[in-house]
Amino acid sequence: MSYSVDVNLLLYASDRSSSHHGSANRFLADCVVRPELFCLAWPTAMAYLRLATHPAIFSDPLTPAEAEANLDNLIRLPRVKLIAEGEGFWRAYREVTADLPVRGNLVPDAHLAALLLEHGVETLYTRDRDFLKFKRLRVRDPLAG
Repeated sequence: MSYSVDVNLLLYASDRSSSHHGSANRFLADCVVRPELFCLAWPTAMAYLRLATHPAIFSDPLTPAEAEANLDNLIRLPRVKLIAEGEGFWRAYREVTADLPVRGNLVPDAHLAALLLEHGVETLYTRDRDFLKFKRLRVRDPLAG
């Protein structure tokens, strides 16, 4: 069994000013010791680098070196696997979006949903409720009270 996380949890864990900072750090620390495979999608990793270093997103953004070090530490963990689009990605994307009008900000969410399903990952931890639109994905909010 495997799972993935959305970029918002990685960002909360990096943003000391966020009210979710402590909870996100505890959740990610728990992920490190779980027996399941943590599948980190390349689009999530790249979104983390883009957003964590952006001064319009964080009042105190990370330096590129800090953000890269955070990803290095995560990627080096023994139960973390990086996943990318394979030959079946477009088919998975078309299946995920078949019943939805996907446009604008929903496109990267559909991209991640399709990528996860292409790799057999059915559980996504996120605070983004838009992922609930993708019926084959089990969406969990690990920070919900």
